[in-house]
Amino acid sequence: MKLASVPITLTQCAKTFRGTRVLEPLDLRIEAGETLVLLGPSGCGKTTTLRMIAGLETPDAGGTIAFGDDDVTALPIEKRQVGMVFQSYALFPNLTVRGNIGYGLKIKRVPADTARQRIDELLGMMRLTAHADKPIDQLSGGQRQRVALARALAVQPRVLLLDEPLTALDARLRDALRSEMNTLLRELGITTVYVTHDQAEAMELGDRIVVMSAGRIEQIGSPRDIYYRPANRTVAQFVGTINRLAGERRGGMLTTTGGAVPLPEGAAHAASAQEIFFRPEDAWLADPAQAQLRGRIESSAFLGERTRLTIAGAAPDALLIDVAGRVELARGTPVGISIAQDALIALS
Repeated sequence: MKLASVPITLTQCAKTFRGTRVLEPLDLRIEAGETLVLLGPSGCGKTTTLRMIAGLETPDAGGTIAFGDDDVTALPIEKRQVGMVFQSYALFPNLTVRGNIGYGLKIKRVPADTARQRIDELLGMMRLTAHADKPIDQLSGGQRQRVALARALAVQPRVLLLDEPLTALDARLRDALRSEMNTLLRELGITTVYVTHDQAEAMELGDRIVVMSAGRIEQIGSPRDIYYRPANRTVAQFVGTINRLAGERRGGMLTTTGGAVPLPEGAAHAASAQEIFFRPEDAWLADPAQAQLRGRIESSAFLGERTRLTIAGAAPDALLIDVAGRVELARGTPVGISIAQDALIALS
């Protein structure tokens, strides 16, 4: 099943509620067939952006939204050809699985034979064929999520909009369904906008991620760009875990409490470079006599495949270092730390 898709263009779209600006003017281009994830904490403007694309909210005066060459700014949701999946799923408890999936087709008066064929195809795609005639209250959370997705796809939308659709599920099921959804979206090739505050969802599902904060776009990029090349401190601290090294710039080195590390390229000649950052997995334990930094174990947390060490004394702030899960070190043990040169990050 391959669906038609269109690019989406938002131009100077802002939103004000009761005199309070909740979304600053933003420009955003979503390519046809792309899965774009809006990522950020509660209140950052991501759901407001999604609702404007859907037609559930209109942008402030001067903002425009286009699907392909069509200006849809003034069109209500029912005329935009969008499919939407909400966090609550919003399924009809009085209808069966088949009835829920086919509800939109019934409203659109799609011929019965065509509707039946499309519903059967979606039941198979979502592995719900055996549950087709069950009422909704007999389904698990994961099955309900798949019914909601099938219902959104049944009307063959040009755009698929997903508002935190996995939040209500337990962690294990959420991980499994995230993988299934990733495969499905690639097969469908539909333009998709996905809202989440979950970094793992964003990383796995997004062709590109839009990181938002306080009603603004902080950075747009691939998952790797967002993680390894954050544009600023806001992005770096929201996406993943990051360590801060503060100290004094001396030549091409940053000298801190436990030693010195080379400044990353681009920061080596900046007089203001007095702090740099790195991810916990980009450092390793080394002989203190040979290491860039020296400190002591403050605590360790066994996480299965890895152990996260908290190390004091190496920098003004405690550092988090991920090592192999079998490593065991007692509190107070002296350790050395070395960091991959290309993993050091200078932030504005």
